[in-house]
Amino acid sequence: MSHFAKVIDGIVTEVLVISQDVVDSGMFGDPALWVQTSYNTRGGVHYGPDGQPDGPGLRKNYAGIGFIYDPVLDAFYAPAPYPSWGLDLETCLWVPPVPYPDDGGMYAWDEETLSWVKPTLPELTTVEPDPVVTKPAPAIVEPEAPVVEATLSTVTSSVGGQ
Repeated sequence: MSHFAKVIDGIVTEVLVISQDVVDSGMFGDPALWVQTSYNTRGGVHYGPDGQPDGPGLRKNYAGIGFIYDPVLDAFYAPAPYPSWGLDLETCLWVPPVPYPDDGGMYAWDEETLSWVKPTLPELTTVEPDPVVTKPAPAIVEPEAPVVEATLSTVTSSVGGQ
């Protein structure tokens, strides 16, 4: 089975796992709207089961709903994450105008300043837990069995019917 993306006006609207025969049958609409994509492709590279590159990728990237299909490039790519980012035509991945810092820190893109900024985290405060209040468990009270007093005369009279 293969993955196929339904492309309408250059935008991926659906991705299915189906065979070429099913696409060609028209069961899912006009076969001309369906373009094969590879789940194991990213940035123009195909990755094998071991996660290592093993050859060129099919149509640059795996198609996702909302992705763009460019028939001239014969490639799928995501919408631009920010207006300032440019599309690398070799990989069809978006590239920021400033490289990501390589100091091992965590950064987020700030479109207003066109730079990578360290995210500000909310200040953490210590909250004292409520004291644990322990209550004694309620006593388990067994229901008392009814006490029946019987004498020989009451037993004899009820059995003998006298």
